[in-house]
Amino acid sequence: MIRARRARIVATLGPASRSPEMVLALARAGADVFRLNFSHGSHEDHAEAAAAVRAAEVEVERPLALLADLQGPKLRLGKFAEGKAQLEAGQAFRLELEGAPGTAERSVLPHPEIFAALGPGVEILIDDGRLRLRVEDCGPDFANTRVLQGGPVSDRKGVNLPGVVLPISALTPKDKADLEYALTLKVDWIALSFVQQPSDLQELHDLVRGRAAVLAKIEKPQAVERLEDLLNLCDGVMVARGDLGVEMAPEEVPIAQKTIIRAARRRGAPVIVATQMLDSMVASAAPTRAEASDVANAVYEGADALMLSAESASGQYPRESVAMMDRIISRVEQDPRWPGLMAAEHAEDGVEDLDAIAAAARRAAQTASAACLVAFTARGATARRLSRERPLQPVLVLTPSLQAARKMALGWGLEPRVAQDPKDVDDMAAQAIEQSVNLGLARPDERIVIVAGVPFGQAGSTNMIRLAHT
Repeated sequence: MIRARRARIVATLGPASRSPEMVLALARAGADVFRLNFSHGSHEDHAEAAAAVRAAEVEVERPLALLADLQGPKLRLGKFAEGKAQLEAGQAFRLELEGAPGTAERSVLPHPEIFAALGPGVEILIDDGRLRLRVEDCGPDFANTRVLQGGPVSDRKGVNLPGVVLPISALTPKDKADLEYALTLKVDWIALSFVQQPSDLQELHDLVRGRAAVLAKIEKPQAVERLEDLLNLCDGVMVARGDLGVEMAPEEVPIAQKTIIRAARRRGAPVIVATQMLDSMVASAAPTRAEASDVANAVYEGADALMLSAESASGQYPRESVAMMDRIISRVEQDPRWPGLMAAEHAEDGVEDLDAIAAAARRAAQTASAACLVAFTARGATARRLSRERPLQPVLVLTPSLQAARKMALGWGLEPRVAQDPKDVDDMAAQAIEQSVNLGLARPDERIVIVAGVPFGQAGSTNMIRLAHT
């Protein structure tokens, strides 16, 4: 199965979609990467979902990636005496580290790290920003606040502190246990939530030890501010617009999205745009026009992948959601204006030898009107550089590593397949021709551009561009 589109689709698995039959249906409808959300479900649930993805991979005859999304720390209020309370704008409201169940005047906030980071004037958001408090006075175990925006509040509602770096790790004990379990499932990507600073990613790298690629979820303003530093320590990023939309003003989120996509494209790191892409399809068989435009804009910006969350995990129309996203992406990529708009976001040429070879290969494919590019790679570096160039031709990636092929399922325009390392240059050309014709990426008597390295099978040896005729 070959994707006719370049942008990829990430589908979250959950109660509505983790059965083998539905996973196969989602793969056939267009899903390239399957997300296991460790905020929900048991380890056994995720094991069943992972097994279903590997079975679907055999059926569709193309590598499919597994992405394990770690929950990260969840900051929440305690319980209320009556299960809920009503806060009014202008009233005083006290937060305490310990104490009796909450009332309309006070609540427990069982997180000493929050009190350690508070100061007068800091704003506290509750329940995804539905309620806003401003700190007037605080100490190590209390905060006296003024309600800026009132409303109902109930047990265990989430707490956000925009612009405040909290003295906590992005990896909780639960995350560490989930990480080790996810790695036993041989997931291809690990996504880290609540990234605030580079040390969060370094801690994850130390635990993963190269067993999976690392993806940073950018969902806090502090992460946007330190984006370049974070990109030095991750293999990909996610624009997690849900939490960004809580901690940033709504008008700032589109700018942050564009900033993150641009920075990731400049580095050649896959970037996923996530949250509420087709949210109305949780309960409806069709998206709103605004949602379709949202998906299309991310494609015009050159995002590597777009993600479905509740739409595929718990919604009533998981297969239809994937199929609709596939339709929107495919239609945008047929727009004659798409190449020009995407090229406007093209990254500057890199300075390494591999960057020069990838840029030259893209130009050669364009000049020679090649049907496709074929990249031989050991671990995927060559393919990632070609994807960074955003060639309009598909990129067939041939690698002896199934693990590398699965990771590249997230890459823009990449068609990874497992193949043996060539014996010599003639065998390289023969394999590239045979594979590209058999997969329908090229027809007889068309040109293809081959990128490889000698000696074959050695990572980091890419040093060759060759034109071949099928």
